[in-house]
Amino acid sequence: MNDRFEKIAVLGAGVMGSGIAAHLAGAGCKVLLLDIVPKDAPAGDRKARNAIVDGAVAAALKSRPAVFHDPDDLRRIETGNFEDDIEKIGECDWIIEVVKEDLKIKKIVFDQVEKCRKPGTPVASNTSGLSIAAMGEGRSEDFRKHLLVTHFFNPVRYMKLLELVPGPDCDPAVVEKIANFGATVLGKGIVMGKDTPNFVANRIGVYGMMRTMQVMEEMELSIDAVDSVFGPAMGRPRSAVFRTADIVGLDTFIHVANNCYDSLLEDEARDIFKVPGWMQWLVDQGFLGAKSKKGFYQKQGKEILSFDWRSKEYKPQEKVRFDSLGAARGEDDLAKKVKGLVNADDPAGQFAWKVLSASLAYSANRVGEIADDLFNIDCAMRWGFNWEQGPFEAWDAIGVRESVERMKADGLAIAPWVEEFLAAGHESFYQWQDGVLRVWDPGSKIYEPHVPRPGVVQLRSVRDRAEKPIFDKLGCQVHDLGDGVACVEFLTKMNIVDADPLEGIEAALNWAEAQGVGVVIGNEGKTAFSAGANLMLVFMMAQNKDWEGLDKMVKSFQDINLRMRYSPVPVVAAPHGLTLGGGAEIVLHADAVQAAMETYIGLVEVGVGLLPGAGGTKEMALRMANAIPAGVNALALPFLQKAFENIALARVATGAREARRLGFLRDSDGISLGSESLIGDAKKRVLALAGLGYVPPLPAQAVLPGRDGAAVFEFVLEDFKGKHMASEHDVLIGKKIVHVLTGGDTDGRSPVSEQALLDLEREAFLSLVGEEKTQARIQHMLMKNKPLRN
Repeated sequence: MNDRFEKIAVLGAGVMGSGIAAHLAGAGCKVLLLDIVPKDAPAGDRKARNAIVDGAVAAALKSRPAVFHDPDDLRRIETGNFEDDIEKIGECDWIIEVVKEDLKIKKIVFDQVEKCRKPGTPVASNTSGLSIAAMGEGRSEDFRKHLLVTHFFNPVRYMKLLELVPGPDCDPAVVEKIANFGATVLGKGIVMGKDTPNFVANRIGVYGMMRTMQVMEEMELSIDAVDSVFGPAMGRPRSAVFRTADIVGLDTFIHVANNCYDSLLEDEARDIFKVPGWMQWLVDQGFLGAKSKKGFYQKQGKEILSFDWRSKEYKPQEKVRFDSLGAARGEDDLAKKVKGLVNADDPAGQFAWKVLSASLAYSANRVGEIADDLFNIDCAMRWGFNWEQGPFEAWDAIGVRESVERMKADGLAIAPWVEEFLAAGHESFYQWQDGVLRVWDPGSKIYEPHVPRPGVVQLRSVRDRAEKPIFDKLGCQVHDLGDGVACVEFLTKMNIVDADPLEGIEAALNWAEAQGVGVVIGNEGKTAFSAGANLMLVFMMAQNKDWEGLDKMVKSFQDINLRMRYSPVPVVAAPHGLTLGGGAEIVLHADAVQAAMETYIGLVEVGVGLLPGAGGTKEMALRMANAIPAGVNALALPFLQKAFENIALARVATGAREARRLGFLRDSDGISLGSESLIGDAKKRVLALAGLGYVPPLPAQAVLPGRDGAAVFEFVLEDFKGKHMASEHDVLIGKKIVHVLTGGDTDGRSPVSEQALLDLEREAFLSLVGEEKTQARIQHMLMKNKPLRN
């Protein structure tokens, strides 16, 4: 089957519906978005009758974080209403219902859909837990053959999980087509669930949150203490438990919990889903979380207050200190961090163990009920709740055998298949063998291989299959991806750039130029492509007044970037997540870029009193000045203003589409909606460039405005200082940036070479490093992780 959908109807324009529509439009699909007609809207008044749907789209455009990948995506969305436009769904090749979580209302909508859809069109419900079998009752055979759940998670743009639950009569080919479309076009992680209350992620996630509240009451812990434990220390997001509930909405959370309690009559842990009285009290008061600006937390001025569940009052947040938490924060290895915490004897450790052990036991009992395998459950929790590990991955981390013995001692019931698994002599649910991930399957009682989709490259698989890397140091490895393509993988903390990554890039270029085709620079499974250069090293060298060493280090970074640019083989950068400072400069010098849609790229050096010194300032000047078409007589200043603002305001693109607007990416650079396919997509781009006869570019140059142009910028900077909009040091930094961008002491008519700009940039960088106020900014960032204004 063709896995592409050209026009998709989204029925319901609430937060979820408008979010789904925006994401579909960002993937290049045409969307028909419908909602109800407001009461008393007169017939024939199109604007009044579409007020609800148009208002929802307008709200989505203003939403922060951004719902749309790019505001221009709105042009792919056609809005309408159920009364005047329902027949238009006959033009669509997929229909997604996103109305209120009420079975009666959904059935009414499906009555309308059945009258207007063309036969063979898939119909999906975005329900978060209602039965798809019940929704299909009374529908035609063709309707039921194409009926399934497609449960997107909110916010749709940022949450990777897409749960698919087929109706009892759904054609497997329909499910396969939507799964392929969701993975390859929408960039989603697909989890196959069963028609059980709240499906996979919400079933496990809500149980875990409810169990957390139960143990919190037993141990009389505060909300602050709970969120300190079940945050990053346990491999969970910073929003932890109660901030997550505030984001979701307490009313929504209670709805899901009540659905479990009302529906799961045979569940051994049914009583866990009873909503605590103090939580119901919050909802009754209208304290629903982020949407009402008051829930488990409340912002009051600059202070964050937290809810005291015992007194039902809001109080200043308490400082939570436990020895086990301190040890966990100092440990980088997640498995060691979690194992250390749950085995600690202090209250934090006891709390972590009681919650985690119960959640693991509960998850094991759900295998076969909510999903057929462990892998789907783990993926659901990682993609739907932003856990770093799913329950079975976490179980492996703390040791299956030893933890089961402890659970039994605590009186927890262990799933029979886990007992059989251990009795057979197995120790972990996951294994890597010959570069293939294998996961224990309780049904077949063997380790089943999980092979990625065609075209997806997993660096773990490449590492396991290779005898040794092309280059191997603590902070970087270079892998042979096959077909003559090398991949440079940074391994430093937050993938910062220091000597090892730069040596790795050089080694990859040497290898590819001698016997290969090209180079990919990319990594996977982390929050950052690269968070920048090694700022601590810069600070230490400045404190030691090692100016010669600093000059050599910056020159080396510049030279590596130039070598990438002019190598006879193509180099493709594959950024994702945080791509800042030195990381952004590497991307700017690649021949082409294949970026993840959620790439946050920017030159942020001004935040520590510097300017981009590895070619970033130079590259911004060249890109903006050379944006003027050849033969067109136009001033460069307006273009350079954009470059100046990018650097001086430390602008960071909020996604790859905005990165194109800001000039960090070119229109010719590719974008992958999902990060899973990023390395594979970048490899394809290398092979395509090489296959088309790649030729490196000529050395770059540009006509820049020189002294006269600099004077214009400097006048504005002095005006900002006079109006107290910039400090004296801000103005100094700004003038250094301007000096490089305008080409230095030039007449404004002669071309300035790339190397001349690099020399100006390096000189400016070194002069700023020598400033006491810059060193104070660097030290403050290293100690406080936030900028200092001085």
